Amino acid sequence: MQILSVVLVALVALLHTYFLVLEMFLWQRRPGRELSGFDAEMAAATAPLAANQGLYNGFLAAGLVWGLVAADPTGHRVQVFFLCCVVVAGVYGAATANRRILFAQALPGAAALAAVLVAG
Repeated sequence: MQILSVVLVALVALLHTYFLVLEMFLWQRRPGRELSGFDAEMAAATAPLAANQGLYNGFLAAGLVWGLVAADPTGHRVQVFFLCCVVVAGVYGAATANRRILFAQALPGAAALAAVLVAG
């Protein structure tokens, strides 16, 4: 279970790194516009907001990587904290922005959190 938890935490960290790149650097290009459904004008108008979201996703990814490389008990505690943040952000995003966020962010975070807690 330990190996599974490490793999899942790493995948969630990579996912949030992807969100960072998409929201901070690709928002006004095709990948960002396809995700948001915005035309070029709306993508340009919302780019600062998306970049801010991307920065927060980068912090989540960095925290998860810290949790993976830190010795226990710190590493375990950091993973639990940041995975809880991922789940809360995903649930909030699904409730306020787009239901897909529940499946793209909260569900992977919850699966990784469950694995980390079971691995202890």
